[in-house]
Amino acid sequence: MKKGLFKKLFKGRFALAVIGMGLLLFAGATHADDWPHRQGPKRDGMSQEKNLLKTWPKEGPKRLWHVKDIGYGYGSVAVAGGRIYLVGNKGLDNEFVAARDAKDAKPLWSTRIGKVGNPDQQPNYPGARSTPTLDGNLLYALGSDGDLACLETATGKVRWRKSLRADFGGKPGVWAYAESPLVDGNKVIITPGGEQATLVALDKRTGAVLWKSPVPGGDVAGYASAIVLESSSGGGVRQYVQFLSKGLVGVDAQTGKFLWRFDKTLDTRFGMHAATPVSAANSVYSASATGGGLARLQGATGGAAITADSVYVERKAPNALGGAVKVGEYLYGTTNAVLLCTEYATGKVRWEERSVGAASICYADARLYVRGENGDVALVEATPAGYRERGRFTPPNPPERGQAKAWSYPAVAGGRLYIRDLGSLWVYDIRQASAPR
Repeated sequence: MKKGLFKKLFKGRFALAVIGMGLLLFAGATHADDWPHRQGPKRDGMSQEKNLLKTWPKEGPKRLWHVKDIGYGYGSVAVAGGRIYLVGNKGLDNEFVAARDAKDAKPLWSTRIGKVGNPDQQPNYPGARSTPTLDGNLLYALGSDGDLACLETATGKVRWRKSLRADFGGKPGVWAYAESPLVDGNKVIITPGGEQATLVALDKRTGAVLWKSPVPGGDVAGYASAIVLESSSGGGVRQYVQFLSKGLVGVDAQTGKFLWRFDKTLDTRFGMHAATPVSAANSVYSASATGGGLARLQGATGGAAITADSVYVERKAPNALGGAVKVGEYLYGTTNAVLLCTEYATGKVRWEERSVGAASICYADARLYVRGENGDVALVEATPAGYRERGRFTPPNPPERGQAKAWSYPAVAGGRLYIRDLGSLWVYDIRQASAPR
């Protein structure tokens, strides 16, 4: 082969390889305006997007599209790299992860991960429950029967699988598994529940077990998703905090060692342990069906025990399944009847309003996006000065829910508002007219 021809071929192949690598990276890349987890970029319900509509027209923001074929499910969506990812089910034997084009909802791939867990639950709401967690070119999804899978975002190909029941002796609550996996560094954190491995850490690349944390009492898994508590809190130990069936717990992020429990003042009898904890400094807020409370962590480095002391517990506090967001020094969330603004540090109520009733909530650009369990969506200023609603609408042609409610969290990504309701997904343009499009 002539030297010049060889160089041309080499350059051509190298160029193709670079292009291919670029496409692969693009498919998994995440940006500041993506929504890669159940509750946004930092798993706290907060978006950093700007230039969003400050008020909505009477009919609501412009609807870009609406599809009704995404599969049943109560989880939300993850959005990154121009794609939407979700967990759904069709019937009780096919629970799957799927990817769609964010431009027009065109299906890209779908991968079955298992069956629906605990189908005979009472009250009966069987179905997919979690939201995928995106991490570069991979995603992690948990099926309601405890099937954990790592998949390639570009193709849906499974890299590895685990069964929380079979591999860890996991014990879910009545309504099966509902957690969205936490990715932290090289670890995936998940909550099988039970005595052997109440929480586990897996190598995110291989699924290999890094540690198992047998929490004293062997709590059944709740329906919340774990968070990271940075090392500046709780005696300088980086922790994972999770709400289990018997209360809130913290474990050492490096070893899984059990550190503390906060359960003396939260009523967990009704099994509603779905709200993701909210943390700040050396404190954690959590809520059950009957109220919410703040625990302050105290301890020291050098092996001293960490304690979780009650600062307050209030019945009138954000405690609905939709959780709460912390904006500055204030918490915003709902009970089963009203939207509340409370002081995070004291629990004092600054204002309350019926709004859309019990709801899921997220924040972006000084506004709260409040998605009611009745299906309505409201735009509310995030201010302790008072309730200031700036728009409300009802997504058209909702699915028949039966006894269920609209429990999926809203998501804000790329100037769009994503609303899921069982088998339906609506997408709205919420950018200001002057914002880049």
